[in-house]
Amino acid sequence: MESYSQFAEVYDRLMNDVNYKGRTDYLLKLFEKHGKTPTLLLDLACGTGGFSNQMALKGIEVIGVDMSEEMLSKARENSAELNTDVLFLCQKAEELDLFGTVDGAICCMDSINHITDYETLKEAFKKVSLFLEKDCLFIFDANTIYKHKEILGNNTFVIDEEDVYCVWQNSFDKETNLTDIALDFFVLNEEDDSYYRYCEDILEKAYSDTELETALKEAGLELIAVYDDMSENAPFDTTERKIFVAKKLA
Repeated sequence: MESYSQFAEVYDRLMNDVNYKGRTDYLLKLFEKHGKTPTLLLDLACGTGGFSNQMALKGIEVIGVDMSEEMLSKARENSAELNTDVLFLCQKAEELDLFGTVDGAICCMDSINHITDYETLKEAFKKVSLFLEKDCLFIFDANTIYKHKEILGNNTFVIDEEDVYCVWQNSFDKETNLTDIALDFFVLNEEDDSYYRYCEDILEKAYSDTELETALKEAGLELIAVYDDMSENAPFDTTERKIFVAKKLA
């Protein structure tokens, strides 16, 4: 899914169970634990700006970057509603080009898994490192191989919201750790109470800790901590999402 063009329209409604405020507080706690609270933060693959806007509400200057102009359009709308002053840029992660350095970076909600080519992931990490100041932190999360294999697997899920109905079908390749996700949407047209249908295909890759640590190391980033999601505990064998904390070395 190159631009998330139609998906942007319903993204916030489907993600309404994400506690952006709570997750933002958690991320800032990790920044304080392992370094410092950023004054200028990069939110890589920011989507509709959930974390960008919450960070801005904390008084942090934020640059939100996403490859989808449609997602960024919604992010700007959300920013206007919240009266935040976030700079949103349309760029691919591996082509990141900022005006200067930042003293903190995040990449949230499994966006790392959407970079399915390992060499491209390495390049994205190198770009983050390039614009991250020395001794500052890059914190990101990623869906685990366990989640892709055992939870997403070859299963089908249904999301039934008031004005959006979604059938979510997965196809997992155990040789490549790639999951092909087919989304079939039925969205309410409020003008005449009819529904229109469209489909999106998403490809996700589950990376091992070793793959991620190697990519970080090649980018000049040191992996200093890995946590179970929304905790400061070590991950379990059944952890579905891990939190990675990396530090810029030089």
